[in-house]
Amino acid sequence: MTDQVTDHTLELTPPPNSPDRTTPGSRHSSSRRASGSPEAPKAPVRSDLGTILLHWTLVIAIVTSLVTGLRLSSDAEGSWFAKLFEPILPQGEIWTWHYVSAVFVLALIFAYAAYMSAARLKRRISSKKIVVLSLPASNKLRIAAINVIAYWILFAAIVVLSVTGVLLFLGHGGLWVTVHYVSALTVLTYIVAHVGLHYFYGGVAQLLRLFRPQSLRQFPGMSRYPLLKSAALGGVVIAGAVALDFGTRSDLFVSQASVLPKLDGVLDDATWQGARPVFVRTHQGSNLNGTGESTVEVRAAQVGDQIAFAFRWEDGNRSLKRHPIIKTEEGWRMLNNRADISDETAYYEDKFSVAFSRTDAFGGGDSTHMGPRPLGDKPAALHGRGLHYTTDGSLMDVWQWKAARGGMLGKVDDMWFGTPLEPDEAQAAGKKRYSAGYAADEGKSFYVYNYKKQPGSDYEGTVNVLRLPADHVRTAALMGNLDMSVKATDDAGSQWWMFDAESVPYSAEKDADIPVGTVIPGVLITGEYLGSRADLNGGAKWQDGYWTLEVIRDMDTGNHQDLPMEDGLYVWLSVFDHNQTRHTRHSRPVRLTFN
Repeated sequence: MTDQVTDHTLELTPPPNSPDRTTPGSRHSSSRRASGSPEAPKAPVRSDLGTILLHWTLVIAIVTSLVTGLRLSSDAEGSWFAKLFEPILPQGEIWTWHYVSAVFVLALIFAYAAYMSAARLKRRISSKKIVVLSLPASNKLRIAAINVIAYWILFAAIVVLSVTGVLLFLGHGGLWVTVHYVSALTVLTYIVAHVGLHYFYGGVAQLLRLFRPQSLRQFPGMSRYPLLKSAALGGVVIAGAVALDFGTRSDLFVSQASVLPKLDGVLDDATWQGARPVFVRTHQGSNLNGTGESTVEVRAAQVGDQIAFAFRWEDGNRSLKRHPIIKTEEGWRMLNNRADISDETAYYEDKFSVAFSRTDAFGGGDSTHMGPRPLGDKPAALHGRGLHYTTDGSLMDVWQWKAARGGMLGKVDDMWFGTPLEPDEAQAAGKKRYSAGYAADEGKSFYVYNYKKQPGSDYEGTVNVLRLPADHVRTAALMGNLDMSVKATDDAGSQWWMFDAESVPYSAEKDADIPVGTVIPGVLITGEYLGSRADLNGGAKWQDGYWTLEVIRDMDTGNHQDLPMEDGLYVWLSVFDHNQTRHTRHSRPVRLTFN
């Protein structure tokens, strides 16, 4: 923000047919030319050092906030504008840069306002300049007036960005995400307009004034050391924001109980009566009635050398249909919308994830790295959205409940985030999903998929089915009401998986007995959970728009891929409403605290 008109008097355009249409000083110029005297060279325009320092610091903070914000925006389902900038957007751990730069923008706006007031420079953005637009003034003054209007639009946009940014940081989503995004686009538009207005006002020389410092002009009543005082105010704003953040975070107090709860998804056990709940607002997920939001209630209780957690979250429908298979005239097809890139948002089960870390760093404990290829020497993410891993050798303990893959059968998958693994041959060739530092604990799960993709089909054509129902009529009855709408609520007790005893290996003869239009589950349950992967036992129930999940685990499993439950762990929660990877998130973790 530079002072465009400090060195210029009000140059009103003379009325038509005026006998003298020369500009002020033109007679003197004519006298000099008549006498043969050369014109004196104009001194380059300059700006005071305080303006230059604050301006460029603010520019760096705004640009950092915008480019990281565009990276986060490009991850949204249906995003197109932000994706236009994909080749130049940063990748990796974006959240810290975005949050920190946003705080600096807010602090610098306060500092800039204080500097203009203390240095008697408020005339730069005085609304009185706008009156020029109603007068027959010179083009320069008109441009200066337009720039003042642009300044106030910028200020308003930054205020809205700050307010909505705080709301998002606290867990609010929905409409506020859109308002935040539009405000960011307004600031981006302002940057382009700001440069253009300055260029048309004074050409390249006007742009270069921000590289040519000069002493601050002294005015009556000017405060001493205005730059130092304004910088101090900015520091106070930053310190206040950090203190407010840490001072308002939630603790999940672990109560002491004598008996473990019954794992039935009903919180009527004595275990939970003394457990104080914590409510965490999560947002920016997929589905969830179009809002992308879900508030999670969490309770925890220790019973001897075991710990129990209860989670209750909003989800408007009960979804178990994970990639069901339907028979068509051409063969069996697996229902999906983006299964080929591991980004399904239609035919998928409900899931829930809780992650424990020893750090409260942004981005889910510094485990979320955005962009199509955040690890330059490793394969890209199939969906182009990013990868989970840690960069400091630390490990995060991740529990994932999967409704159709054992979640309704008492199992919660034990997993982890950590150092990126080396890709295998198929992953390196882009033929198989590479998950970087996200993997299951050592051991075995009891679910497999009942389909195999045809080479080169990307699940758009038919698939090979591994097992067929032994009695397709009975299997259909077990699945309940076959409403194939992705928004349908699956019946209580419905079974969207097949056990070994309920199915037989695929054969053409058995296939011929099954009529076209038949739907069968895409999940097979075979064998049992083994090893560290089997550490978690759970029970879940959906009722009246809420899932409730109870989980029990040993305080310390002794497994190197688990974290012992101890004071000071940070808890991160994610809700998946019938989608594969587009879960909700929250910016501030909950701290696990033992009485």
